[in-house]
Amino acid sequence: MTDIFDNLAALEQDGQAQRLQALSDLVSSRAGDLADRPCTEEVNNHIHTHYSFSPYSPAAAAFLARWSGLRAVGSVDHDSIGAARELVEAARIVGIGSTVGAELRVSFENTPFAKKRLNNPDSIGIAYMVLHGVPLPQVPGVEAFLAPLQDVRNERNRAQVERLNEILASRGLPKVDFDRHVLPLSWADRGGSVTERHILFALASLVEEHFGRGEKLVQALRGDFGLTLSPSQEEALLDRKNPHYRYDLLGAFKGHFVERFFIQPSRAECLPVEEVVAFGNEVGAVPAYAYLGDVGESPTGDKAAQAFEDAFLDELFLELPRIGFRAVTYMPPRNTPQQLKRVRELSECHGLMEISGVDINSSRQVFTCPEVMKPEFRHLITNTWGLIAHEKLSALDPRWGLFHQGNPLGSLSLPERIARYGEIARQSDLHRPEDLLEGAIAAFPALP
Repeated sequence: MTDIFDNLAALEQDGQAQRLQALSDLVSSRAGDLADRPCTEEVNNHIHTHYSFSPYSPAAAAFLARWSGLRAVGSVDHDSIGAARELVEAARIVGIGSTVGAELRVSFENTPFAKKRLNNPDSIGIAYMVLHGVPLPQVPGVEAFLAPLQDVRNERNRAQVERLNEILASRGLPKVDFDRHVLPLSWADRGGSVTERHILFALASLVEEHFGRGEKLVQALRGDFGLTLSPSQEEALLDRKNPHYRYDLLGAFKGHFVERFFIQPSRAECLPVEEVVAFGNEVGAVPAYAYLGDVGESPTGDKAAQAFEDAFLDELFLELPRIGFRAVTYMPPRNTPQQLKRVRELSECHGLMEISGVDINSSRQVFTCPEVMKPEFRHLITNTWGLIAHEKLSALDPRWGLFHQGNPLGSLSLPERIARYGEIARQSDLHRPEDLLEGAIAAFPALP
C-alpha cells in the first residue's frame, strides 16, 4: 500500500527516541502491510544516513531496507558512526539483521601506492576504506577516534566554500554560506560529518532557486558552469516534475564540477592507512579496503569515466594483508563481471573476506542489490551473516570476533569460520539479536 509512505515523515523527527518510537508504532499499526512485502535473501552493508549524506535517518533506512525486501542492512557513514545505535535498534524493530561501521579516507603515503590513484576520484595516494562490523561497546571509542577528523574536515569545507564562492561571484551568481546553507543540511551537531555532497546540495538548491527547473537551468550548467551533461542527466534536469531533481543536479556537479573548488585533504584529515587499520583491528572491527575499479558510465551519474586500481590490482592485493586489512568491500552493480571475478579470486587467494553493499546517496537509488542473488555471488550473503554474528558476539566477548587470535574456531579456514558464524546468525530471532549468544554457546567449544 503506497500510503504507508505518508508515515515516513515521522521517521525523520529530530529526536532518536521519537524516531524509534514512530518506527515501532508504524510496524505495529501496519504489520500486515509489512508482512505482505517480499522478503528476499538480499543484503546491503553500505547504507549512508543523515550522519553523512543521505535522504534518510537510520530509522527510515532500516524501514525502507525491510520494505524493499532486504534481509539485512548495514550503515557506514563517512567519518561518522553516529547511526550505529539507532540502526541496530531500528533493524531489530523491523526484524532484519544489522551491521554498523564507518567509512573514511586514509593515506597510502607509506606504501608502494603513494603516487597511485586508488579508489578516490579526487586524490592521489588517498583511499577509501571501511571499518565494518564494529561491536556496539566499541562505538564510543570509534566516535572519539573520528571526531578530530570531522573538525579538520570542516576547516577544509569552509575553505572549499570560499573557493566555490569566488567561482560563483565571477559569474554573477548567488553565494553559498557555509553556516546558513551547508551546515544545516548535516547532522554535524549530533556526531555526523559534513561532506562535499552537502556543499553540492546547497549549491544545487541555490542554482535551482536562481534559474528554476528546466531549459534555463540546463543552459546555465553548460554556459556558466561549463558542464557536459550526459543524455540521461539532461533528460532528468529538463523534467520539471522530477522528484529527485536536486539529487540529480548534485550528481551533475559531483561528476564534472567539484574538482574546480576541491582542496586536497591534509594528513591530519587522512591518517596513515596503517594507523587506521591497526585501530580497527584493536576495537574488533573488520577493516576493509573499498574496491572501486575502473569506471565507465557511473550508475549514479556522479563519477566521471576514470581508471583506478585495475592496472595494479595484483600488487595491491598482495599489500593489503601486510597492512592488516581483513576484508575487501565492493559494490557489485558498479563493476563488470570480469572485474568482480578478478576481485573474488584475489580475495580468496589472499585470505580476505568479501563484503558487499551499495551506497545510498540519493532518493533515486534503490536499497536492493539483486546481483548478490546470482550463484557466483551467493557467498556475499553468507559473509553478511558471518559479519552480523561477528559484530553481535564480539560485543559479548572480544574472543568471539571472527579474526581474534583467541577465536574458538580459529583452526578452521576463514570461509569455514564465516559459514559457521553465518549459520548461527541466520537461525537467530532477528527481533532479539541477543539470542545469538545461545546459538554461539551451543555451536562453539567452551572458551577458557
